[in-house]
Amino acid sequence: MLDAFQQSERLAELIERRHRYLTLMRDLGAQQSALIDSGEMTQLLRVLAAKQRVMMELERVERDLDPFRPQSAEERQWRSTELRDRCRLQIEESKALLAEIVAQEKEGEGQLLRRRDEAAERLAGAHFAHQAHSAYQSAPHSTISQLDLASES
Repeated sequence: MLDAFQQSERLAELIERRHRYLTLMRDLGAQQSALIDSGEMTQLLRVLAAKQRVMMELERVERDLDPFRPQSAEERQWRSTELRDRCRLQIEESKALLAEIVAQEKEGEGQLLRRRDEAAERLAGAHFAHQAHSAYQSAPHSTISQLDLASES
């Protein structure tokens, strides 16, 4: 069993890891947006896979934080005020990071929907062009092979 100071140190470690993972998620989100804009889908899939791995680690940290949630922050004992202040700052920054990540995800979803709609329009245009080409191909050809240039006076 951890004593009160060790518990606070464990909490500080978890808060720092969460902050680091959220920072990484934000950075990967920025890469995701740029890749969607550029249409580099192979690289986009790699970034999405990396985000999934980070998300799994973040979920693990959140589960590890669960035992600390019911505790009162005022009652927690810290070895130093610096450690407590650093944790408080990282918690505030983490809230801001999370809000930024949510905004990025919404923007990314909008970007992907726009690209999907553009692709659908291009496909519809290609389909229409194919139909028009097919119609001209199947139209009956004229069988007139001679032109009568004789004039009657």
